[in-house]
Amino acid sequence: MQHEVHIYTDGAAKGNPGNGGYGVVMELVGTLHKKEFYEGFRLTTNNRMELLAVIMGLEKLKNPNRKVLVISDSKYVVDSVEKKWVLGWEKKGFANRKNSDLWKRFLKIYRQHQVDFKWIKGHNNHPQNERCDELAVYASGLPNLSIDAFYEKEDEKLF
Repeated sequence: MQHEVHIYTDGAAKGNPGNGGYGVVMELVGTLHKKEFYEGFRLTTNNRMELLAVIMGLEKLKNPNRKVLVISDSKYVVDSVEKKWVLGWEKKGFANRKNSDLWKRFLKIYRQHQVDFKWIKGHNNHPQNERCDELAVYASGLPNLSIDAFYEKEDEKLF
């Protein structure tokens, strides 16, 4: 498949859980057109931020049925999709699955496009991955962080 868009993603958390953030770099293949964005949260996990980065990248696409390559250093995200684990979780109603809110949101936007995934080793001098990491870490340290309401609500159930 000839990809039209490359979406590079990364997530970070200072503590797990702790302050977190995601970073995304999107490139329109064959052009110099590039976008970057990020957001930070006051209490979340690294896995949630890794997954949210992918969701946010896909949600930024303006036209349906785009041919997209998502490049991530998250085995959690890439393996869950490429090995079709998430489809099995969906069939079981996401019973006893962490991050079910984000996986449901992911599947909704994922099905609107033609998406492939590629795993890359993190912190391995890949320019776009390094930039995503910088954005995610920066976002996690911002003042007035957003609230990951689903996570904080779920976290309260543990006590």
